[in-house]
Amino acid sequence: MTETGNGAGGRDRAAEVPGIGFLLKYRFVKFGAVGSSGVVVNFAVLYLAQEHLFRLISPEQTRLSLSLATAIAVATFNNFLWNRLWTWADRKDQEGKGFLRQMGQYYVACWLAIAVQFILTKLLALYLNYLAANLIAIALSAGVNFSMNHHWTFAFREMEGRK
Repeated sequence: MTETGNGAGGRDRAAEVPGIGFLLKYRFVKFGAVGSSGVVVNFAVLYLAQEHLFRLISPEQTRLSLSLATAIAVATFNNFLWNRLWTWADRKDQEGKGFLRQMGQYYVACWLAIAVQFILTKLLALYLNYLAANLIAIALSAGVNFSMNHHWTFAFREMEGRK
């Protein structure tokens, strides 16, 4: 049985609650849509930073590093906001889980997923074309990222005294 991770004694099991499996799949589709929007944001910010915001910075590699860091930071924040407001809108206002705490957990989950993607790509590239290896690693790391955010960052927790 698969738990959805509410921390309330395991009462919220996907196999026991009709429709939860579909909800998780639908939530994953939303998560994927948000991730896709993050790619667009990343490219737009990278272009604007590289060509306009940091255009006077030399050498070019320093400018690119600053532009990439800016693009990644803005895209990750964009994704956090949209996931909080849309993907997990029903869980964003958990008591004891403020905005900054959730954002920090989201960033940790993202960095773990990046590490998984990096390691898997390197391992799979020993046996597959590096692009195929990276595509597989991206799919698996997206699952890791979704799972961490579903079970940790935006986990449903019953409040004490409420039933």
